[in-house]
Formats: sequence, structure tokens, C-alpha cells
Amino acid sequence: MTREMTRYPRLLPIAALLLAAYPASAAAIHDPAAIDRDIAVFTGVPIGAPGGAARPVDRRLALKACSAPLALSWRGDAHGSILVECPDAGGWHIYVAVSAAIRPPAAAVVIARGQAVTVALTGDGFSVSQPAEALESGALGAWIKVRTQAKADPVQAQVVRPGLVEVRIE
Repeated sequence: MTREMTRYPRLLPIAALLLAAYPASAAAIHDPAAIDRDIAVFTGVPIGAPGGAARPVDRRLALKACSAPLALSWRGDAHGSILVECPDAGGWHIYVAVSAAIRPPAAAVVIARGQAVTVALTGDGFSVSQPAEALESGALGAWIKVRTQAKADPVQAQVVRPGLVEVRIE
């Protein structure tokens, strides 16, 4: 025992608590390997594979441990990087580069801008259609603007098949 400890015996329990708390603060760092595993599950491919993380998360990062599961999302439509967020209050976020990002294939355009189309207004038990002009190009399932021959304001309609768009009334 040091001389100070014998002089101030009441400090011994406080010192013991402080020393016991020190390893716990070192454990409050989020494991980068766990982030790598979460990213591999999110992308479905291992680190370095096309569409997966380009490289492991930097082991020098000292990210605060999260009490909730990490939130992962693609950053942008091109899937060039992944946003990893700690959802805790005051949490952190990092961006992880993706290796040779796999881009979703572009859907084939079935209606071209300026093309004559049929716009169908459909609901439970009825369907009314009339000719229109496509003001935008679109693939199957896409929403495009069309204008009827009455020259009214353009309407948003969903591409059903080549030459046919639909406005559904619920």
C-alpha cells in the first residue's frame, strides 16, 4: 500500500471503482469485424467480391458501441457505397465503399416520349380509356406524364404494357 492509501483509507473503495470501470470503457468500442459481418449480410457477398465492401472497415476507428442494431442502407441509386449508422442518440455514421458495384439493370423502355398511347382510368368494376400522348419515356411499372387529346393538364399514369398506361382509382 502506498503512503497515501494508509493516510486516506476512505479513498481505497473509490480507487477500486475507478480501476474496475476502466476496462469497461475500453469495451465500449464497436467491433469493426462485426461491422464487416453486418455489411456482408446486407450485400449478400463477402468483402472484396463485386457488390460487397471493397475492403474491411478500418481497424483504427474507435466507434462507440451501439445498444441497437446498426442501420445499413445503400447510398444513392448506383449502389457505390453503403451508409452504416449507429441509431443511438448521438450515434455515429460511416460510409463503406463497394467493390465494382453491381448496378441494377436498366429496365427496357416500352413507351417513348411523344408516342401515342391509350390511357385507361380503372376502378372496381369499370374501365374508361381514351387516346393520349406520352410526355415522358417509361419502362413497365414506371409512372410517366401523359396528356389526353382534350389538352387538359398532364396526368401521372403507370405503364402497363407497350402503348397502354393506367390511372387506378381506389
